[in-house]
Amino acid sequence: MPQIQLSDAQAVILSTACAREDGAIFPVTASLKGGAVGNVCKSLLKHGLIQEVEATNLDTVWRHDENHGPITLRATPLAYTTLGITSEPDETQPADAPSAAVPRRTATKQETLIGMLRAEGGATVDEIVAATGWQPHTIRGVISGVLKKKLGLEVTSEKVERRGRVYVMR
Repeated sequence: MPQIQLSDAQAVILSTACAREDGAIFPVTASLKGGAVGNVCKSLLKHGLIQEVEATNLDTVWRHDENHGPITLRATPLAYTTLGITSEPDETQPADAPSAAVPRRTATKQETLIGMLRAEGGATVDEIVAATGWQPHTIRGVISGVLKKKLGLEVTSEKVERRGRVYVMR
């Protein structure tokens, strides 16, 4: 399967959704202006990383459909695989199926990242790339979007001689 390259905005939106128990895209926490959220979501839909499901919360409506009513978006198993959260894609549900909670995964790359940041001395982007296989922009997006904004964790960085920029979670 070819690797899907994600923009920073796509990585933040997708990482945030995958961190949610139900995989919901909305509410979007990324600070995008104008129609950027729509454009990012359309691209993620095209790649099969998110899918349309019937909305149960009217605050999360993506669009209205004549047959199905309010529609929202949630992450697909391919999204979790693309972000390295799971190694095997699950069976995907049909787009018209009601949304079901996405089971929490264990031993995820996000957990690996958190463990590396909590370890004494922290971790550099290069070390995280080696451990997770993520691209550097994805790592920075997960640190700023998911860990700091979504989960409210305190992550700091500093330049360390001979190592470069090191990220540490306190």
